[in-house]
Amino acid sequence: MQKRPLGRSSLSTAPLIFGGNVFGWTADEATSHRLLDAFVGGGFNAVDTADVYSAWVPGHTGGESESVIGRWLKARGRRDDVLILTKVAMWPKQPGLSAANIEAAVEGSLKRLQTDYVDLYQSHQDDAATPVEETLEAFGRLVKAGKVRAIGASNFTPARLAESLKVSAAHGLPRYETIQPKFNLYDRDQVEGELAALTQAEGLGVIPFYGLAAGFLTGKYRSEADLEGRARSSTIKRDYLNEKGARVLAALDKAASTTGATHAQIALAWIMAHPSITAPIASATSVAQLEELMKAAHLALPVEILADLDAAT
Repeated sequence: MQKRPLGRSSLSTAPLIFGGNVFGWTADEATSHRLLDAFVGGGFNAVDTADVYSAWVPGHTGGESESVIGRWLKARGRRDDVLILTKVAMWPKQPGLSAANIEAAVEGSLKRLQTDYVDLYQSHQDDAATPVEETLEAFGRLVKAGKVRAIGASNFTPARLAESLKVSAAHGLPRYETIQPKFNLYDRDQVEGELAALTQAEGLGVIPFYGLAAGFLTGKYRSEADLEGRARSSTIKRDYLNEKGARVLAALDKAASTTGATHAQIALAWIMAHPSITAPIASATSVAQLEELMKAAHLALPVEILADLDAAT
């Protein structure tokens, strides 16, 4: 499978990245391990997680996703086959991007992941209280020590990302090689425009989350009745059950009828074809669901369908 570079780092990813937020939450450990087996077996290589996953679940404290991945790595011995992407700054237990917090947090992540290094260590969110130089110097020490191969950012504004890149260049520090914003057929404003111009000019990788809009773009949820008992029902009801959402689903209906592909495959293939995107992040809670999503990497959408999808949003 053709890999795509993560910025100017030495790392490359397949066109789809697995979102590990479900591990130990909506996918139990045995299921999570089967998902990882199927994902790597399908030719894919990058798994995204964070220290905070899944602290929002009653009875969880955070670190559950990393721990599940770590036990899989130990059981399978496939560390060289995968890129592990994790994050720091959003966990209430270890918040922010101070040097002290980054240095402590990475040790916890490495222990839970049962590995000596993180391939891409990401700032999960901006930290206005910490000087940018302090944050990047801390990352630099981790890179020098071999504990981190490259760094990335998530949920940064274009202005703060640009400032960080300038500081890296001015002081000879590692730079953010990737940015992880929200982006899908419905939610396009975080990527298109100022951020796209910056990432293209600087050669950054863009690895967006929410590729299926919390499951809305699968086409399964068209009314409040469809959401009963679903883990993300409140998010879908609040953000997507509206006139624009109906327009997006209508365009996906038409594309599915023309191509024979599923709504989820089309939604992800549209992102993969976007000129600003390296690879979307998407989650699955069953092997059957994952196998469906992986087929998106082999789906080339006709130009007219891409145009129809663009027009709908």
